[in-house]
Amino acid sequence: MASRVNDQSRASSNGLKGKVLTLDTMNPCVRRVEYAVRGPIVQRALELEQELRQGVKKPFTEVIRANIGDAQAMGQRPITFFRQVLALCVYPRLLNSPDFPEDVKRRAERILQACGGQSLGAYTISSGIQLIREDVAQYIERRDGGIPADPNNVFLSTGASDAIVTMLKLLVAGEGRARTGVLIPIPQYPLYSAALAELDAVQVDYYLDEERAWALDIAELQRALRQARDRCCPRVLCVINPGNPTGQVQTRECIEAVIRFAFEEGLFLMADEVYQDNVYAEGSQFHSFKKVLMEMGPPYASQQELASFHSVSKGYMGECGFRGGYVEVVNMDAEVQKQMGKLMSVRLCPPVPGQALLDLVVSPPSPSEPSFRQFQAERQEVLAELAAKAKLTEQIFNEAPGIRCNPVQGAMYSFPRVQLPPRAVQRAQELGLAPDMFFCLCLLEETGICVVPGSGFGQQEGTYHFRMTILPPMEKLRLLLEKLRHFHAKFTNEYS
Repeated sequence: MASRVNDQSRASSNGLKGKVLTLDTMNPCVRRVEYAVRGPIVQRALELEQELRQGVKKPFTEVIRANIGDAQAMGQRPITFFRQVLALCVYPRLLNSPDFPEDVKRRAERILQACGGQSLGAYTISSGIQLIREDVAQYIERRDGGIPADPNNVFLSTGASDAIVTMLKLLVAGEGRARTGVLIPIPQYPLYSAALAELDAVQVDYYLDEERAWALDIAELQRALRQARDRCCPRVLCVINPGNPTGQVQTRECIEAVIRFAFEEGLFLMADEVYQDNVYAEGSQFHSFKKVLMEMGPPYASQQELASFHSVSKGYMGECGFRGGYVEVVNMDAEVQKQMGKLMSVRLCPPVPGQALLDLVVSPPSPSEPSFRQFQAERQEVLAELAAKAKLTEQIFNEAPGIRCNPVQGAMYSFPRVQLPPRAVQRAQELGLAPDMFFCLCLLEETGICVVPGSGFGQQEGTYHFRMTILPPMEKLRLLLEKLRHFHAKFTNEYS
C-alpha cells in the first residue's frame, strides 16, 4: 500500500497523473476470472508459432492446437448447403446465378424476407428473428417426438455461451451466506467457473465419477448441496450433456433422477446440450432434458424451471465463428421472462449471419429437395469420422502405461488421466505450477502439441488429466496420439 502511495506521489511530482484504472482499482471479480481453454499454455503456443515463422529451430515443425473444439480450424470442411445459402444471403445478387440449386435460392429468399430491409446487415429484434425462433421451436418439437415448443420461449443468442451467462445473471443475487450458489460438474467447461467469478456467485462443485465413465451420481449432488448450504444459498444446478471435457452421455434414468433432485431441492436447472449431435458410443443416446421433463408429467412437467442451450459451433456443423445459438426456457416466471428480454436488448441482437445459419441447422434440406443427398452425405461423413476418432483416441491412450482414458461416448474431447512421477510433481511445485500444467508445458515445448491441463477444468485432488480435442484429421490425430504416448513414457522415465 505504501509503495502505491509513493508511486502516486512521484507521479505527481513529475507532473504525471496516476492511472485511474489499475490492477488495484479494477473490478476484483474480473481479476478472479480464469479461462483455461485460452489460458497461459495457449499464449505460449502462439509464441512458439511466431518463433517457427522467424526460423527458430524447434524439435517440431508445427504447433498442433488440440486445446479447443474448433472444427474448421482443424480442417473440417463446411457443409455445402449452409455456405451456399449464407453466400446468397450476404450477397443477394447471386440469387440470379445458375450455379446454385433452386432450394438454396428459396431458402435464402425466405431468410432475407424476414430481415429488416431484406438485408443481413440490419438489426433484428433482441430475441432474434421471429421466423427463425419459430423454426427453432419446430425443430425442438421434432427432436422431442412431438412435445410442443413455444417460439415465445426461445431466445436466439451469440452462441450458447452468451445465453448461459445471461441466464446466470438473472439467477445470481444476495450477499454473504445469502449469495446464490451454482452447482457445476467437476470436471467442468471453464465458461461456468469464469462466469461465476465475474458475477461474484458461489461455485458449488459436484464431482463426476471417473471410475464409472464420468457418471453423474445423485448421492454426490446431495453431498455438494448439503455442504454448500453452510456458506451460500444454492439455487441453480448446471448439467453438461454430452459432457465437456469428459465426453460422457447421460442415461435417461440419470436425467430423470436429476430432475427429481432439482425439483425436491428447489433448484433451477440449466442443461448445456450443445453436443447433442455428437453421440458415438454403442448403446448411448441423447435425451433432451426438456423431453424427459415433459414425459415425467406433473408436478415436474408443470413446475420445474429449466433452461436448455444449443449452438451451431459443435455437432457436425462446426461453425464456431458465426456465433449462433439459442436458449429455450420452460416454466419460467412470466415477469422474469420479460426481464430476460430486457437484459438481451442491452446487446441489441445476436449476429444476424449466425441467426441465419442457426435456421439452416434446425431446418436442413428435406428428402424431396435437390440439396438433400449431398447434405446428408456430408453430415454422415463428419459424424462417422468423429466416431472413428473417438474410438481411436480411447484405444491408443489405453495401450499406454500410465495413461487411462474413459470411453469418449460423445462431444469432441478426451480427458485422459495421467500418472506423474513424484519428482515431476515436486519440480512443478518448485516452479509454482500445477503438476499437470507442468506436464502440458513440457509436452508443448518438446512436441508442439497444445492440450489443456485438467486443473483448468477441475479434478479430484491428487489426480492429473488433460483435455484434448479429437478433431484433427485422422492421420494427424493418430500421429498426435502416438507422439503424446511416447512423450509421456519419456517424461515418466526422466522424472522417475
